[in-house]
Amino acid sequence: MPGLIDTPAQIWVAVEPIDMRRGLDGLSAVVQQNLGHSPCAGSAFIFRNRAGNRLRLLLWDGNGVWLCQRRLHQGSFVWPKADDKVFAISQVQWQWLIAGVDWQRLSAKCQPDWQV
Repeated sequence: MPGLIDTPAQIWVAVEPIDMRRGLDGLSAVVQQNLGHSPCAGSAFIFRNRAGNRLRLLLWDGNGVWLCQRRLHQGSFVWPKADDKVFAISQVQWQWLIAGVDWQRLSAKCQPDWQV
């Protein structure tokens, strides 16, 4: 994330959709109570709406809290179907996620029986 926002040490994806009307305090409460993390630890937390076409990013930068939103005009963000409530993704996965690309397929492993 070049620009005003520093690159966070960890990026956490919340699997369950949220109500996009939640603000800083509401999302901070979700991070603490539902996800079991501290919203002021320097990690970024990513949430999505039920339709999957909007993301919200919550990030404490040591001086204050950022709340950013991104909306796709067509299609939806590729979202994981995980058993956990939250899991970490890499910087590269984050860049592909916000671009609307299927970031989960970027690290696909070669099948052992595949031949050229």
